[in-house]
Amino acid sequence: MYAAPSSVSAPPPPYRPQAGGGRPYATGAAPAGAVLPAGGRPQRAAAGGGPTLSGRIDLSGPQGTRLRTAIAAVHRVCPEFHPVQVLRRSGRSVLIVGTTGRATAVAKCLLDHSPVWTERARQEIAAYRAFVRHRPPVRVPRLVAADPDNCTLVVERMAGRPAALQRHPLEAPPRADIKAVLQAVCRVNQWRPPPGLFGVPLDYAGRLSRYHELGLLTDRDTSDLQKLLHGLAHAASRQGGQGQGQFCHGDALLSNVLLSPAGPVLLDWDHAGWYLPGYDLATLWTILGEAPAARRRISRLAQAAGPAARDAFLVNLMLVLTREIRTCETAVQRMMREPGPALPGATGSPGEAQRLLLRRLHDDCGMARRAVRAAVGTR
Repeated sequence: MYAAPSSVSAPPPPYRPQAGGGRPYATGAAPAGAVLPAGGRPQRAAAGGGPTLSGRIDLSGPQGTRLRTAIAAVHRVCPEFHPVQVLRRSGRSVLIVGTTGRATAVAKCLLDHSPVWTERARQEIAAYRAFVRHRPPVRVPRLVAADPDNCTLVVERMAGRPAALQRHPLEAPPRADIKAVLQAVCRVNQWRPPPGLFGVPLDYAGRLSRYHELGLLTDRDTSDLQKLLHGLAHAASRQGGQGQGQFCHGDALLSNVLLSPAGPVLLDWDHAGWYLPGYDLATLWTILGEAPAARRRISRLAQAAGPAARDAFLVNLMLVLTREIRTCETAVQRMMREPGPALPGATGSPGEAQRLLLRRLHDDCGMARRAVRAAVGTR
């Protein structure tokens, strides 16, 4: 069996001591369930454990018009919702924290109703509706109201701090945080929801073909991955088509996990469904580039069930790494055209940080490529 890979990446960033009370991560986008005011600064917790909600929503200008439209959509499905703050706004969606009676809720409204984003929003709504009757083995926000036609979702606001504020943390998160996230993800992967509740979000053969056409995968990469997929399909057919699929969150980023004394809370379920085993583990391995010990643990977990589980993990890993490389390259190109301010706590320009990340991702992809070839050689 191929030995579990360890982290091979760009040189780690220099140690940067933080002032007393500083967070261990650079400031970034907050996840959907983490309550931040419009300015992006965390709020002091109230006596009851939740944040102190205050401030007003700016409804002026063109952005205000879109915000009024979003709030109206929320009121149609949840008339008692009282908006208080905008958590996050992008060209695709807006997150608003508010109250529903004595409870605090978060409303997520789609702004870009193109087919791909509409489908994702409806998948997330379907997931939260499924959780009403079939609770997963981890904590998730309770569904308050939803309208799949207008792509509007209202869920309870969950207390906790995000496990990370960036997609790729600049520094290794605390080991206790990684352990809590990994345990929660593994519980999700062991869950077997009733048939028909969730679909298959990822077309592996189609994704391979598209990445090959874009020049992100070589002919050899595509051939090797297709051989592993063929072997996995053959193993599944010997078992009557059972045992090869695994339920996954589908976007197991640290920024999609809130940590609280009551346990981790998983957010943003729009990619949930059935994957080849190890997809969530491959996502965590990819983003934990500064935590080699955690990567080694993830690799051991992925290989524990035997060669088939190892092969599935490697296929997932190559696809996730290729996706991240593509995303990072796009971000670097955009920053070169439109340079912006540096992130707090980051050294150098944002473009330089992205280039370092891109170099690390290419190193990781090279390591995964060698693992895939070794696995093909053992078949």
